[in-house]
Amino acid sequence: MIIKSLELADFRNYENLNIEFDKGTNILYGDNAQGKTNILEAIYLSSTTKSHKSSKDQDIIRFGFEEGHIRTYLEKEDVEYKVDMHLRKSKSKGIAINGQKIKKAAELLGLLNVVFFSPEDLSIIKNGPSERRRFVDMELCQLDNFYLYNLNHYNKIVNQRNKLLKDLFMNPDLKDTLNIWDSQLVSFGSKIIERRQVFVSQLNEIIFDIHKKLSGEKEELIIKYEPHVTIEDYEKKLSMNQEKDIRLKQTSTGPHRDDFSFIVNDVDIRKFGSQGQQRTAALSLKLSEIELVKKIAKDTPVLLLDDVLSELDSNRQNYLLNSIGDIQTIITCTGLDEFVNNRFEINRVFNVQNGVVERK
Repeated sequence: MIIKSLELADFRNYENLNIEFDKGTNILYGDNAQGKTNILEAIYLSSTTKSHKSSKDQDIIRFGFEEGHIRTYLEKEDVEYKVDMHLRKSKSKGIAINGQKIKKAAELLGLLNVVFFSPEDLSIIKNGPSERRRFVDMELCQLDNFYLYNLNHYNKIVNQRNKLLKDLFMNPDLKDTLNIWDSQLVSFGSKIIERRQVFVSQLNEIIFDIHKKLSGEKEELIIKYEPHVTIEDYEKKLSMNQEKDIRLKQTSTGPHRDDFSFIVNDVDIRKFGSQGQQRTAALSLKLSEIELVKKIAKDTPVLLLDDVLSELDSNRQNYLLNSIGDIQTIITCTGLDEFVNNRFEINRVFNVQNGVVERK
């Protein structure tokens, strides 16, 4: 899997951009706030239909314009694809693959697998559970269309149930309809729980060895899935908490409250780990993500590193750089010194200044 080129029109700070990537390592360097991350964001959108920043379409279209375009040209298993994304302020985005419009995001997901690594990801361990759920969801949505289907339906039902809970304040007679939503919630939610269990098991098979090497054989890392409710108890607990939900006007039970713990040498590093341990675990998580895509999708992902090397010490830098030799990588940074010092092989270099990209 490689991205051959990217075209942007009225996207973020780019009026027009056409950039051709090497199949190896590509460097985008320049001062902060020049547009380097915007290029990675466009690629991530072409893969997942979503921004890694959770930005809305209207916020990523160039200021003062109503529409924007992202065109990504890629090669997968010797077949070329063109992903055309039409961003519109007034309505939802349009997506076409090789000129054929698609109706659902599921038709795009899995075509281009990317692993995105930014400084914010280094805090995934110590931050709140919503970020850990988002990591798992985004990875599974790329790898499993059934999970995407179940997650989308589950989220819609939670939103509709929450609306009903608010409406009950003015119209208590609607309470009888809660059971209809509850049965659907259990149906889709149970499938999410089941798939997350499998995902964590698959991840543990990979991350244990990676983390042990990364920590100099000193630490053993295990990820534990902490479901908010078990499949067996789901229906019962949902029923028990109905009155509480009506009072709070929100759904308090289900996989939207799940969490994941990171246990290093029997210690939960979310609460008791050092910053170094948390960062090492986060790096192990991202490296495991690469291997998981290789294993499940039978393909190599494209790795996007957004100014993350400056946040790592030299040992972690070297381990990361040594791990990515066989996949296409696009790296943003403020300067080239860090790569020269590491004697890192660079295949193509671009300078980014105020929305203008120049190949060096």
